[in-house]
Amino acid sequence: QVQLVESGGGLVQAGGSLRLSCAASGRNFNQHVMAWFRQASGKEREFVAAATWSVYSTYYGDSVKGRFTISRDKAKNTVYLQMDSLKPEDTAIYYCAATEVGLIHSAKSYNYWGQGTQVTVSS
Repeated sequence: QVQLVESGGGLVQAGGSLRLSCAASGRNFNQHVMAWFRQASGKEREFVAAATWSVYSTYYGDSVKGRFTISRDKAKNTVYLQMDSLKPEDTAIYYCAATEVGLIHSAKSYNYWGQGTQVTVSS
């Protein structure tokens, strides 16, 4: 079993920055992919970014490339999402997720989810 707890959401003006954190516990993560998804009101859950835990690789959704950065601290079992140059369309609930197998960009691949943290970007 894996537990994921997000933090760091809030209200920010367009052009500003926020850093989200996701603390993971419960299992060895060497075979896992850790990811961030987001879901805006009335929309489907969208892939934001992912990082592989053991051999470090990162992946980004097209809408956030060049603005968001995913990173991880193996010693703390924590993954971060640095969000810069935020836009009003980035407003959503952001979820941390983990999986051992499957398509990295697909929410259906992830069997562990955090409770979500709200990010609101004002214009």
